[in-house]
Amino acid sequence: MDITQIRKLMRLIQNTDITEIEVTEGEQTVRISRKTAASDVQHFVMPQAHSAPAAAPAPAAAPAPAAKADDAHVVTSPMVGTFYRAPSPDADAFVNVGSKVNKGDTLCVIEAMKLMNEIEAEYAGVVEKILVDNATPLEYGQPMFVITPSA
Repeated sequence: MDITQIRKLMRLIQNTDITEIEVTEGEQTVRISRKTAASDVQHFVMPQAHSAPAAAPAPAAAPAPAAKADDAHVVTSPMVGTFYRAPSPDADAFVNVGSKVNKGDTLCVIEAMKLMNEIEAEYAGVVEKILVDNATPLEYGQPMFVITPSA
């Protein structure tokens, strides 16, 4: 992403009531945020692309996942959008509780700004819990899955 695109994004949030925007192109991610007078926004740290996801604090509306095993990892939402378990309403879900996944397997789809974003597993393992109902809104950093990595 070049500097002119970043400047356009900066101007975009200056002229609206948007306080933060994050754009991903390929493996590059740019996040632009501005401070507001009444700042009660929760901030989450997004895991790096090549590291195992870390458990982020759950937003107040979401139940905190119970730690079933010490080695279980929580997969969190990398964006705000709508969570879908399947590629279309009449298709089977990508994964279910008990499903074995490999690195790169699609776990779900998040619709954001009319774009369907496939969320892939960052490591092989077994899906222990699915923490979000199908077709529900997601917040950035909200826990979606609990996966126990394979040995």
